[in-house]
Amino acid sequence: MRLPLIAAVTLLARTTLAVFADEAFKVDYHLALIGEPSDASLFHQPNPSSRASLIYSVSEEGVLGAVNPRDGTLVWRQVLSLEATARNTSFLRAGEGQDVVISGLGSQVAAWSAADGRQIWSVDLGSQLADVEILELSDGKETPGPKDALALSTTEKNAAVSRIDGATGTIKWQYPLDGGDAPYQVSASATEVYAVVLHKTMMGYIKLKVISLDPVTGHKKDEYVLSSDNELATPDSIISVGANSASPIIAWTDSAYSVLKVNVIGTKATSTFSIEKHNGHAVTSIKLHAPYHVNCLSHFLVHYETSDAHWAEVFHIDPKQSKVEKAYSLPKISGKGAFSTSTSDANVYFTRVTRDQVVTVSSASHGVLGRWAVEDYGVAGGTGEVTEPLRSVSDVSIKGETVSAVRSAVLLSTGDWVLLRDGMPIWSRPEMLASVVAASFVAPAEAEALVHELEAEAHSNPLQAYIHRVIRHLHDLQKLPVVLPSLPQRMMQGFLGTNEDEDVASDTFGFHQIVACATKNGRLVALDAANLSKILWNRQVADLKSEQTWQPIVSSPKGGVIEVKSRAAAGTQYNASSGEQLLSILPIDVELDAAAKPVQYTMRESTLEATMDGNAAWHFSPMDGERIVSLVPRPVNDPVASIGKVLGDRRVLYKYLDPNLALLVTAKDTARSATFYVLNTVSGAVLHSSSHVGVDLSAPISSIMSENWFAYSLTAEASDDSPKGHQLVVGELFESLVADDRGPLEVTANYSSIQTSTDPFTLTQTYQIPEAISKMAVTRTRQGITSRQLLAVLPDSHAVVGLPYAVLDPRRPANRDPTKTEQLEGLVRYAPVIDLDPKWYLNHKREVIGLRDVVTSPALIESTSLVFAYGLDVFGTRLSPSFSFDILGADFNKFQMLATVAALAVATFAVAPLVARKQVNRRWQFL
Repeated sequence: MRLPLIAAVTLLARTTLAVFADEAFKVDYHLALIGEPSDASLFHQPNPSSRASLIYSVSEEGVLGAVNPRDGTLVWRQVLSLEATARNTSFLRAGEGQDVVISGLGSQVAAWSAADGRQIWSVDLGSQLADVEILELSDGKETPGPKDALALSTTEKNAAVSRIDGATGTIKWQYPLDGGDAPYQVSASATEVYAVVLHKTMMGYIKLKVISLDPVTGHKKDEYVLSSDNELATPDSIISVGANSASPIIAWTDSAYSVLKVNVIGTKATSTFSIEKHNGHAVTSIKLHAPYHVNCLSHFLVHYETSDAHWAEVFHIDPKQSKVEKAYSLPKISGKGAFSTSTSDANVYFTRVTRDQVVTVSSASHGVLGRWAVEDYGVAGGTGEVTEPLRSVSDVSIKGETVSAVRSAVLLSTGDWVLLRDGMPIWSRPEMLASVVAASFVAPAEAEALVHELEAEAHSNPLQAYIHRVIRHLHDLQKLPVVLPSLPQRMMQGFLGTNEDEDVASDTFGFHQIVACATKNGRLVALDAANLSKILWNRQVADLKSEQTWQPIVSSPKGGVIEVKSRAAAGTQYNASSGEQLLSILPIDVELDAAAKPVQYTMRESTLEATMDGNAAWHFSPMDGERIVSLVPRPVNDPVASIGKVLGDRRVLYKYLDPNLALLVTAKDTARSATFYVLNTVSGAVLHSSSHVGVDLSAPISSIMSENWFAYSLTAEASDDSPKGHQLVVGELFESLVADDRGPLEVTANYSSIQTSTDPFTLTQTYQIPEAISKMAVTRTRQGITSRQLLAVLPDSHAVVGLPYAVLDPRRPANRDPTKTEQLEGLVRYAPVIDLDPKWYLNHKREVIGLRDVVTSPALIESTSLVFAYGLDVFGTRLSPSFSFDILGADFNKFQMLATVAALAVATFAVAPLVARKQVNRRWQFL
């Protein structure tokens, strides 16, 4: 009786391919992120005639974005590059009074409309950018129109300074630099353009060479070398090179951070300042903050940091005498701090953000113009972790001679980007989620415990199940004092249908699972899967050095526990609800799945090796010239409700079910071919293989393995017979292709994965799809009764689609219409092209950019699967591929039901006396 019921439930998938209209934008969520802002961030007015400004930033993920400072909403963004970029390799400049912003990343310089992000022009210089600046004065005098840009580009053999037309992007002139020197930065004054290059001496030290160029023609005017007294061993000792006449300086220090040296560009004189030590702690970092507007005072601030404190010094520049003097100092404060520079007319202001306060001072005097306490940044932190500011950019409002308000966009140590208005947090953006590299669902301990209790009752005799349930209810009575006060409110919310704001603790259907996300910066973030605006906790779990990468594996060995493993360090378990560290585990090798297995796998480019109990079990080597691209196993938690596929005439095709299946993908670059192997990962046997030639190996090749079927996608190159196109191949494994026949397994009493002699019968079908698929996933439910959907990430259209398996079924009849029995199964005629139905798009009208992977998890109810996709953006939803057959829909009219029950109750009480009287009268009539 079970198989026909499952078939009937599966047929519902044809009418429920997507969420209902009233569920769109309610059961799903989307965070449009740009990533943690780099030093290239600024406030700028997109319309020079208006005082309103936006926050512009080029993030460490290579994304340029504009954020509204009022509410933190993203106004626009442009993806410059989604490849990993080192800090300080991206540039963002905005000319004073201009409605454009200039970006630089890699070898590309581009101009964008500050209001809507529309690209105005773009130029590829063909070599890595070392610096991009705005030439505030054009041809030696102020002229209307877009301001030109200066770009310093470099390669291993040659480098050049380029002047780019601000209106068209054409190169006005280009000056080649000596290939023996390393270009560092470019600066400009009212009459000259300066290129600062690094000249390496015979002793291994660095000399600063300054080349003066004519801004109109680009011809060389002068060249000189600054004496650094053998102090510069690496470019890291150079603190700053000013961009224009507002900060016409070059500042550097020695490797011990004992002296600060400042040179006014255009002169050879150098000013030396001693760096004081505070409480014996050595200085670990020095940063310089200076204004960009050319009409403001030439004042700058130097920010010093030790391991436990920070302070600053303010300096004044006398351009006429080329003299630099220290004006005053800002006191030492414990912890980290962030400084930012703001201007108003010619005045310069410095804003200091610390753990507990925001302070604004004028560059002319040390007097505090504004001080505001910061009681709470309003973001989730980790257990015992102090939230500290790392970088900030500020906008100061001046009324008369006083500071009326200060807005500071602050990047915190948690990875949150927060706007403080007079010390009060206005909004926060979880930009650390743009760098998630691994994620996993974690069921709360309470929900997982209830599931195990119910399973124990289901697998015991009726008497034991009844006793077990009574004991469970008695334990639940202990929670009654906590539940009773909130019971009226929950009943009212349930009646009105407003109880959507449940949390992890009061999760009824398993929608509020915890999503554990590990970021590339070594942080672990816990999210509520149904309420992404609520971050449960956020803590640093890996101490990463500069430029160090992290490849974690996040899993949940049991409910309420998050396990993070890494190949470089010991793994650790954490409490999923609080983030508290539980215990540490040993480092791991490359594993097929995060869960513990008796067999471990090591995947290299040319071989796959399996070990069991420390001994080599088998190894797989592809053909000569082939390299291994990926290995995708069948999920560990992959329940199967039926061992067979029910046909329309109620006969059964038996599935080939083996928990040790995996899909291995190899590629051969010389032949432009790809081969796909279905392996038994215990014995190493090849159960099925298929090869494709003429494959575009530069395009993504994605694959998935689930239950008894697999799927993969590739891009075929153009040939004489067919154009370039994208293909989706689906294969299904059966024990036999004859109904009600199990083939060789029919008479087999025992089955061994190691000594198996039976190969599956494989049906495959190829479909043409309109675009490439970068990642695949499959919906998961608790019992596996609900039909599955193939989830595909489409990078070109920035979308996630859910393909019903009925559309992909390789048993679809080819070159003929389906028979009546096949129609009962839901099979339709095979068509070589799959047109993506708009109802399959899970993200609706949103654009989900830069997705790296998709993870799924079953809810507590069988009909629903949870989906979480991460990359640059974060997207999540819940799907019911076979309709929500075990939960009331949002359109269910509770009021009408209760009104009907109430009306029946009233009618019953009203009619009962009449019925009783009629019965009495009827008895008297017979007397």
